[in-house]
Amino acid sequence: MLRTTLAGLRLHKSRYVTTVLAILLGVMFVSGTMVFADTLEGSYEESVMGSATSVDAIATPEADEDAETEDGFPADPVPFEQSVLEDIRALPEVTDADGLVRGQAVLLDDEGRAFGFTPPAAVAFGETSRFSASEGELPAADDEIALATSTADQTGFEVGDTVTVLDPDQDKREFTLTGLVNFGVDRSYSYGGAVIFAPDTIREMTGADGYSEIDVLAAEGTTPEEAAAAVATVTGTDVQTGTEFGEKMAESSGAQTELLRIALLLFGVVAMFVAGIVIYNTFAILIAQRQRELALLRCVGAKRGQVFRSVLTESFVVGLFASVLGVLAGVGIGMAGARFGGQMMGTEATASVVVSPTAVIVGLLVGTLMTVFSALVPATRATRVAPLAALQSSATASGLEKGTGRVRVVFGLLAFAVSAGLVALAQMASPDPSGLFIVTGAALVAFVGVVILGPLLVRGIVRVVGVPLRRMGVPSMLAVDNSTRSPRRAATAMIALTVGATLITGYSVISASVESTMTAQLEEQFPVDYQVSAQYDPEARAAAADPEEEPEEGAPEEEPEEGAPGEGAAEDGTSEDEAVGQETGDPLVPVEVEEKLNESPLLDKVMAERNTFLEETTDSGMTGTPVTAYFGAEMGVDIQADAIEGDIADLEPGKAIVSENSADGLGVGDDLTVAAPSGDLELEIAALVENGTSFWGVTIAPEDFSAAFPEIGESSLLHVRAAEGADPAEVRDAVYTAVEDHPTVQVMSVAEMKNQFSEMMDIAFYTIAAMLGLAIIIAVFGISNTMALSVLERTRESALLRALGLAKGQLRRMLSIEAVLLCLIGAGIGIVLGVLFGWAAGAAVLTDLIFTVPATQVAVFIAVAVLAGLLAAVLPARRAAGTSITGALASE
Repeated sequence: MLRTTLAGLRLHKSRYVTTVLAILLGVMFVSGTMVFADTLEGSYEESVMGSATSVDAIATPEADEDAETEDGFPADPVPFEQSVLEDIRALPEVTDADGLVRGQAVLLDDEGRAFGFTPPAAVAFGETSRFSASEGELPAADDEIALATSTADQTGFEVGDTVTVLDPDQDKREFTLTGLVNFGVDRSYSYGGAVIFAPDTIREMTGADGYSEIDVLAAEGTTPEEAAAAVATVTGTDVQTGTEFGEKMAESSGAQTELLRIALLLFGVVAMFVAGIVIYNTFAILIAQRQRELALLRCVGAKRGQVFRSVLTESFVVGLFASVLGVLAGVGIGMAGARFGGQMMGTEATASVVVSPTAVIVGLLVGTLMTVFSALVPATRATRVAPLAALQSSATASGLEKGTGRVRVVFGLLAFAVSAGLVALAQMASPDPSGLFIVTGAALVAFVGVVILGPLLVRGIVRVVGVPLRRMGVPSMLAVDNSTRSPRRAATAMIALTVGATLITGYSVISASVESTMTAQLEEQFPVDYQVSAQYDPEARAAAADPEEEPEEGAPEEEPEEGAPGEGAAEDGTSEDEAVGQETGDPLVPVEVEEKLNESPLLDKVMAERNTFLEETTDSGMTGTPVTAYFGAEMGVDIQADAIEGDIADLEPGKAIVSENSADGLGVGDDLTVAAPSGDLELEIAALVENGTSFWGVTIAPEDFSAAFPEIGESSLLHVRAAEGADPAEVRDAVYTAVEDHPTVQVMSVAEMKNQFSEMMDIAFYTIAAMLGLAIIIAVFGISNTMALSVLERTRESALLRALGLAKGQLRRMLSIEAVLLCLIGAGIGIVLGVLFGWAAGAAVLTDLIFTVPATQVAVFIAVAVLAGLLAAVLPARRAAGTSITGALASE
């Protein structure tokens, strides 16, 4: 039997081409994903460990867990003093040590604006450091600077360029960029950005003092563990060896790799699922077509068990061969993904390709076992072939031509009913990401229903679509008849395409709906063209929150601006607005900017958002509440939000809008007391709004805000709307001209933000669609395989049609229409399911989802289905048309 099985494989190897391709693609995706993730993880570890192990011990200050700032934030660790570094250098276990000084500095981009939402980290380190220049040299003179590689990429600066940084007095200082430093996966540097000064320059530029890290080299004959223990006796903190520090960094960075691995493997599972359907379909048809061969084996003495093992052996050989090819292809794909995909994600692979035994073994096992498992049912069916079947004159694949019985109808309808119930359950619950699991379960149950009712669906759809097709000529009429003649075969072939079309359509609906919803929310929350704000400085806020912190010696006192509206003089000589800014640490937009914007004829409105934060407790329980007012804005028109109760347009002096989480049980019409420095403000609640809208905390009328907080004359945000008909380029120039003397004031174009959001959603969609496209490719192979085997089975029938006068072109057209019809049915069912479950998934996560069906993308899917059908029929149609009429009729 083994020799017979292997001989059959050699004789009919062309039947397994598409099956091998389907297995190869699925295994390639799984193995390639593992190689890709392992290589990136190895690169992370090599990068991090390589930098950390360049020193023997690393000491970092520890924060007091119980220490908090006045505004409730955890206190930052206190840097090491110079004396600590000197004591470490004096240790006999240490040969050298240097400290890393860290502060913040405002870096200006090529347009002269402050880079980043917060100022990047400013650091300086000596010769003994875990960091080094990856390009160029580290700064040595007062007029030299280096940048983090991520910061240079975002700003476009290159070695040799002139870089501008603001000093503590907000004066511009120019530096020559001498080098770039790769901070690896350390988020505190790579995410927010970093600038590197010479050690003698950083204190002048940032005012930073002390060391946030001390790197140590062990003396000769001293192990890193001994050096770390000795340093710990000086610092009083937990000191790690370079290896321990690197392992911890690599472990934290590996979490991203693991998430990426899981996400990609999910797509691999989808690909393997579709490949499994194709394999099952292939073996089902092959076994059905080989009934005479199997019956003949039974006639000559083969037992049922031998036939069963023969089919499983056949599937094992095919699966193992295809899996080996898939693993080899996966290594290449994984290598390419790590090199090019890693660069796209900002993480270039530096290590050599990592091919772990796990990636190889998993790929081989998944492909082989899936093939064998898919062949179990056909193998069982093969044992039921009666020996007398060898005497039949037809090789028709009996068993696949049957339709749908009542039992299948009942179970199919039951599956759809359960799926509908799960969708309803997901919609009844409040929006939550966990609802996605319920919707996913509903989709899987619906797939079961499609599999069960597939033959009935095919027959019904073909009968409807076949009405016009029958009038388009003999080839179309024959194609319709062929599709309904074996609905189970057609349904089994199309289910793979249905799965892929459902996933892609569902994700496209989710993507389009989320984009529409978020765009509508942006338009509702920001019905403006520009937002102007000051760069947020967490260090300034922390300093403001610590009233005991003394100003640096020699720091000049700023003179108050004259003539600015709403300003008074504080006792220390600073303006009251500056005093408020120093007290809260919040960034404020200078009044001068607001005045210039208001004077521009190109701008229709400049709406100033001013706020403060109340930490007092009042009789109404208002504790730690933000209070906001919008100057120059009309509520309900310029600033919009859906109210839970009341109407935001009713805001006027003496009334307030309160967010749900700040209401503390109060409702519209209730009295609210806001404790202000000038006296309690008695207000009536005009409206309650949901959390997360434009309104946060308590919003009051501008008149009440000015009366309660007369010292606040500057705004945290300016919302700018262009005049109707104004040239966008001129409006942009007007806005940037108003802020040109204030580099730390940032300008955000709301239109650009919306475009960036749309681009981000489009990139995510096309990336995922490309991955899911692999399932479509596998499904097309499955349909092509089904067509090829069907043509092989109908060789005599095709020859008879040719003998009756059907031309070669008509025969090719018949098979092409049959394949296109099959693809359209599979894609059509998938699109319907995708739209349904795309809506369900979006509604389960987002409140007030704006359901959007991307008609263009759906039309593209239909066009792809037609093209896939034509491609799937090319080779089978050519083979059928080229078969000899007399030879085919005489062969049976």
